[in-house]
Amino acid sequence: MRAEAFDAVLLDMDGTLVDTEGLWWRATAAVAETLGRPLGPSDVPHVLGRTTHDTAAHLLAGRPGVEEVAARLTEAFAGHVGRGVTLVPGARELLSALSASAVPTALVSASPRRIVDLVLPRLGHAFDLVIADGETARGKPSPDPYLEAARRLGVAPARCVAVEDSPTGIAAARAAGCHVVRVGPSGLPGLDEIRATLRRAS
Repeated sequence: MRAEAFDAVLLDMDGTLVDTEGLWWRATAAVAETLGRPLGPSDVPHVLGRTTHDTAAHLLAGRPGVEEVAARLTEAFAGHVGRGVTLVPGARELLSALSASAVPTALVSASPRRIVDLVLPRLGHAFDLVIADGETARGKPSPDPYLEAARRLGVAPARCVAVEDSPTGIAAARAAGCHVVRVGPSGLPGLDEIRATLRRAS
């Protein structure tokens, strides 16, 4: 067991490492318009941090065609992401510190693999593993993605720190038994800040 209060750091992607939640909202709004269903504030918890499948099901409200709409959402989102993404403040510094400290890391995303593969080269970090939407039986807010990340890293979920930004992702990480560090208004905490937060909580 590592001397630290954790053995691995599991990081969300959208809204945590890259500022893509606005892009996802715009992509979803465009698809929703074609369905005659404009988005509003009440849709936020059903869109941000959710999988394409869950968002498609929300937009359709029980009507058939979830898979087709989910594919359209992925296509629209990929178009926005492909034009470039901005890293969340502190993301590069945290990833560099994790690499320098040889802390095992996993990227645990609610986005499909196509989106993750577009973003990964821009992060400049060699994750020990990557889990995208559709690669576990259930996606966030289920704990499955975080449980699978811990299992594949060979560490207990209770010895993992999950870095998240959305209520959906936070719920998934907490349900898995991970320590949760939330992205703040000014961006990501540094590795020393994460260590200090866990020491205070222990």
